[in-house]
Amino acid sequence: MDRVIPKEQKRKALHLQIIKCLSAVVALTLVIRLLISIMQPSISRKDLRLSVVDRGTIEISVNASGKVVPAFEEIVNSPIQSRIIEVYKKGGDMVETGDAILKLDLQTAETGYRKLLDEEQMKVLQLEQLRLASRSKLSEMDMRLKVSRMELNRKEVELRNERYLDSLGAGTTDKVRQAEFSANVARLQLVEDEQKYLNELELAEADVKVKELELNIFRKSLSETRRTLKDAQIRSPRKAILTYVNNEIGAQVQQGSRVAIVSDLSHFKIEGEIADSYGDRISVGCRTVVRLSGENLSGTVSDVTPLSKNGVIAFSVQLKEDNHPRLRSGLKTDVYVMNAIKEDVLRIANASYYTGRGEYELFVVSNKELIKRKVMLGDSNFEYVEIVSGLIAGDEVVVSDMENFKNTATLKLTGYE
Repeated sequence: MDRVIPKEQKRKALHLQIIKCLSAVVALTLVIRLLISIMQPSISRKDLRLSVVDRGTIEISVNASGKVVPAFEEIVNSPIQSRIIEVYKKGGDMVETGDAILKLDLQTAETGYRKLLDEEQMKVLQLEQLRLASRSKLSEMDMRLKVSRMELNRKEVELRNERYLDSLGAGTTDKVRQAEFSANVARLQLVEDEQKYLNELELAEADVKVKELELNIFRKSLSETRRTLKDAQIRSPRKAILTYVNNEIGAQVQQGSRVAIVSDLSHFKIEGEIADSYGDRISVGCRTVVRLSGENLSGTVSDVTPLSKNGVIAFSVQLKEDNHPRLRSGLKTDVYVMNAIKEDVLRIANASYYTGRGEYELFVVSNKELIKRKVMLGDSNFEYVEIVSGLIAGDEVVVSDMENFKNTATLKLTGYE
């Protein structure tokens, strides 16, 4: 005969069953969470570069690319068309002012120079010949002028005599008129001779000046030829390093072609390029920071090219420490050109993640996890980036490269002590 189970016993059995089910659910939840924790990607704090959001000032800059070049570099060109017959120095040699670098074939140029010297002597003799001829002709005219004056004096004496005789009744009116006519003719002849002499004097002076001017012009040309001939003996214009030399003996070189380059490799400058869209943000005098091999070098924009070429504007930076030991010709650098200041803004450290104003997805530390968050970033300089929205002061943000986790929204953060 079946026995009736008490209600209290049924209730206890139900509670026991409920407890078992709840225990199973809790255990399953723990197992799932454990599996999720095991499967969730993680990263150690020591492998990350973190930056804490704070408030401060940002001296805004625009980023440009740059290259280290010698502060001084001079190209030595061939002043004549010739050929190389000897080379005395090689690339990398230290040269002093006046050191011979290479020798050109100057035989043709020297022959031409000697011809010009002979021509100069001929022009000097021609000028002296002109002066002698002018003096001789002027001397003859001066003698004729003296004769004309004497003739006029004689005619005037005769006129006075005829007038005197006419006043005594011993002469005639016709003789007086004849004497007056002769005196007037002699006077006009003297005026004509005097004018001819003055004209000839001015003409002789002008001819001599023309010849002198021709000689001076020729001598200037001769001096230029002499200088060109001297420059054809290719020498170093100053103390520097010979960074290039055309060492092909027998090679033909054209007038004006490059045969050597000397550079001062103890002092450097930066040749930079920036997108022309930032052209209004750069000008001579702007302060710059040049980042080179992890170091920041201060400088100033010394020159800006007024024209854009292929979408970029070129400029030069004069470094404050232009002999820094890390500077090497040809090294690529990042150049930050300062152009404005923003005060009391949220900011985080600048790093490779920043490529310009816009929206970014950055990992933020939250309860031992990294949570991806959308952040709006603004202007920057070489140290800081402006935060427009998405972060608050005190947030800890990952600023190192997280490209491997671009499709991950949450990361487990390990390495806590």
